[in-house]
Order: sequence, then C-alpha cells, then structure tokens
Amino acid sequence: MAHPTASSFPNAEAGVTPSGRIFIFRGSELLVRTEDLGLPGEDVRGHEWAIDIEWQAVGHHLGQPCISAALARDAAPPAGYTFKRLREMFPRLGEEASAVAGRAFQIAEWARTHRYCGHCGTPTVRVSHEFCMKCPNCGLSAYPRISPAMMVLIRKGDSILLARNANFVAGRYSALAGFVEAGESLEATVHREVEEEVGLRVRELKYFKSQSWPFPHSLMLAFTAEYDGGDIRVDGQEIVDAQWYGPGDQLPDIPPTDSIAGSLIRAHLPPGAIPYKR
Repeated sequence: MAHPTASSFPNAEAGVTPSGRIFIFRGSELLVRTEDLGLPGEDVRGHEWAIDIEWQAVGHHLGQPCISAALARDAAPPAGYTFKRLREMFPRLGEEASAVAGRAFQIAEWARTHRYCGHCGTPTVRVSHEFCMKCPNCGLSAYPRISPAMMVLIRKGDSILLARNANFVAGRYSALAGFVEAGESLEATVHREVEEEVGLRVRELKYFKSQSWPFPHSLMLAFTAEYDGGDIRVDGQEIVDAQWYGPGDQLPDIPPTDSIAGSLIRAHLPPGAIPYKR
C-alpha cells in the first residue's frame, strides 16, 4: 500500500463537511456500491439508515475532504450497497486510495473505541485541531494508537528463509514478523523474534522500508538480515514451518505485491528461483 505525502492529509480538522470521499466500516469491512464496488455517494448520508452515524473527518486527499465512520458489527448495508473486506479491496482501490482507506479505517476505529475516558469513564470530546479525544473531566488525552512491528527476511548466501505462520492461508509462506514490546528497539525486536520463532541468530540488519498496515493499527518496518548461526527450530505455535529457498528452488505461495512482505521478498529473490504458480 502506498505512502501518501504529507500534503495528501494536511490537517486533522474535527468538522465534517457536507461532501467528500466517504468511508464507512463494519469491523474491517468497507461499505461499497453493489453494482461497481465504488465508494458510497453523498446520498448515503441523507438516508434514514445513516441518521445515527458518528462521522469523523480524516483530512483531505486530492482536494477532497475525507470522512469515515465505524458501524456496529451487526449493521446491515442499505439497499444497493454491500460490505467487502478492506484487505480484499486494496487491489481494486489502487495504492493511493488504499492508503486513504487505511487511514480512514484507523481513525474510525480510534473514535469508536475511545468514546469514554480510560481513567475516569467520562465521555470524551474530539479536539478540533488534531486527532485527539480529550476527557473534559480529568484532562486525559487519547491519540490514535500506532503499533510498530518489525519484519525481517533472513539471507544465507543466495538463499532466503521463508516461514509459515499458523494463521496464514493454506500454503502461504512469508518473512518473519513480530510486534515491538515495551522498552525494545526495533533491532532488539528483530533478534528476539528470530530466536523465538526459528531459533536462529542474525547479523547485519539493514532497513528496507515501512508500510502502514491498518489491521487494526500497525506500522510495519521491514529489514533484511544475514544468517549468523543456529539450526531452524520453529516454535510450533506461531510458526509451524520454515525453510531455506535458494537458486532454482520452487518457491511457495508468498504474499501479494500490495503488502510490504510481498515487496520485501520479491526484492531479494534467489537467482533463478521458480515462482509459485497456482
């Protein structure tokens, strides 16, 4: 998913404008038109179905204001609309629109889950000039949560390590990944996760790139690392298999190109590796 420049989202105003790009979510599903899977038109806001929706302004993109809302998990779509998983809509939306939708989803979820102060329980108020829910009673401020996570592709000569997470779709392998824990640096997280998940040691960490991943509020930071010792020993819980893939090997199914995992792996494929074919 693309990274819009700062000018794509120049403000965090709390006021909701009468028109613009509309993002409505039910959990991690996006409301789209049934006919062409396009975003809702302005008509949806005037529908009886939308009377009690709490809208959030999420800034501007391409000259248009963007607003979002989070619905109850059992909400039914209005006539002419359907819900589609946001992740599945990324290829259709394209890079820029996917980034906007991801931001809209995170803001809507933040507003939905911070309606009350986590300290005293008082209803919070949206601050007008920034993304902040503030308690009028005790003053506690709540900002959108961002959870940093590392991803690392380990290289051993011309080979790369790909692992299968227990939660992946059937046959899918990827680079290792894990969330940063309190008090950790990104580098410390890489070393800890690699040792915990596959029992290896690594060296020469090199930053690749980052990606906002709104499921629900991650920031993925990808690295490569060189193998520095140890034998593969999967934890059997999170990681159920891990293998080295070298020149001429048939690759397993890997993540698509719209994810940072997919681009990280494809940027470091072994010479002559045979792509996975369905």
